[in-house]
Amino acid sequence: MSTEVSPTAGGQSVPVAGTVAEPRTGTPPAAPEKMSRESVTIISTLLVATFVVILNETIMNVALQRLMVDLRVDAPTVQWLSTGFMLTMAVVIPTTGFILQSLTTRAVFMLAMGLFAGGTALAAVAPGFEVLLLARIVQAGGTAIMLPLLMTTILTLVPLAKRGAVMGNVSIAISVAPAMGPTVSGLILEHFTWRFMFVFVLPVALAALAIGAKFLTNVGEAEKTKLDFFSVLLTVPAFGGLVYGLSQIGGGQSGPGAAAIAALVIGVAALAVFVLRQVRLQKAAAPLLDLRAFNFRMFTVSVLLMVVAMMALFGGVILLPLYLQEVRGLGSLETGLALLPGGLAMGLLGPVIGRAFDKVGPLPLTVTGSVLMVVTLWQFSMLDAGTAVWWIITLHVGLSFGLALLFTPAFTTGLNPLPPHLYSHGSAIMSTTQQVAGAAGTALLVSIFAVVSATSGLVAGMSAAFLTATVIALAAVVLSAMMRKTEGAEAGRGAH
Repeated sequence: MSTEVSPTAGGQSVPVAGTVAEPRTGTPPAAPEKMSRESVTIISTLLVATFVVILNETIMNVALQRLMVDLRVDAPTVQWLSTGFMLTMAVVIPTTGFILQSLTTRAVFMLAMGLFAGGTALAAVAPGFEVLLLARIVQAGGTAIMLPLLMTTILTLVPLAKRGAVMGNVSIAISVAPAMGPTVSGLILEHFTWRFMFVFVLPVALAALAIGAKFLTNVGEAEKTKLDFFSVLLTVPAFGGLVYGLSQIGGGQSGPGAAAIAALVIGVAALAVFVLRQVRLQKAAAPLLDLRAFNFRMFTVSVLLMVVAMMALFGGVILLPLYLQEVRGLGSLETGLALLPGGLAMGLLGPVIGRAFDKVGPLPLTVTGSVLMVVTLWQFSMLDAGTAVWWIITLHVGLSFGLALLFTPAFTTGLNPLPPHLYSHGSAIMSTTQQVAGAAGTALLVSIFAVVSATSGLVAGMSAAFLTATVIALAAVVLSAMMRKTEGAEAGRGAH
């Protein structure tokens, strides 16, 4: 049975009428057979909030050139407004398994949206680059908490037979919001200063915070768990070192510098220690990130597929604005509008693909999506200074279609077989790997673009970067062919 709880005036949690309270175990209950109105309200509130915070993740991409001039910083420095955001998410997300088990749903939501709204307000009034970077880091802290909260709540409240359809709606927030970021910022920058990217977002964030405070009810029960601070500290050099090293590897004309190599070595070593630490803590039932989710084969395959897809998505979101502005000479608004059809296509297709997944399973969808992704990225590598803009838009729509066919099946297939006590950890693992893959993909492709452009020109640099993305995407075809329909943990444990 499911547990739905509403807060009393004193902040206590009581069962909603018509539900049965379960023992306080800290384990989310199994999803009910039919979603209640309270469940729909909870998920809708979280969906809107998640869309807003993730939209903000890529809203800076089109604005980087403007910020370089206004803040008087160079290209590698200003890039940290995007890379730093993703790095912060990668560091914070592993702690969300602990946060979701220790705090109530309302408390986690208020923390996430409070951080995001506070960071947005600080960014709007930032006097210089340093404060703006700090504001982005605060924003990222809220964003990092919101996505695992949404995923864990869906796994708890949505019946297995309807998860594909609901995850299709989630894909709007997860994949469309980043794609829409450049369009929104382009429209704003055409008429206002860069500060208004935050001024316009702040009222929406505050409204989501107010709606959640009024209508959001608690899901499941909180539990007192121990936080392993050593594990938290390890996430910084592990994920930070890897992405920083990748971002610097192509920064110099003479090849990789000593700092970049050192960062990569430290990152790999810290990640190895982090994994060993989690395996050891699992014996005491207190890991920061419970890696036993990888015992489920489809979870592992789905995570790897998401890594490849996110590298393609974020690489494309960064590289295409660079191409359109640097090579084709388009303005901020024109660049945003050129990327808009792809974002809309992904949004409209998400729910449709989700319903198709519930009927036919993941295999036909993911194989089609991965092949389409490879073909479009390959075509992007052949762009030149005279390529028609309509063809670029068509390719971007095709890439968005391919990614939409990957995201929903990968999320649902990966998380379905997990038992309830691994819901929050599985969501955190998937979200962490997404952000690391997005940051690493962006850093790697932009570095390749920069080093090739310096010697052979912008068109050659863009071609080399997209060709690299095409080679990486080939792995998605192999992984997609391995996808199989999974049963929920409550239906059986045969999905290992």
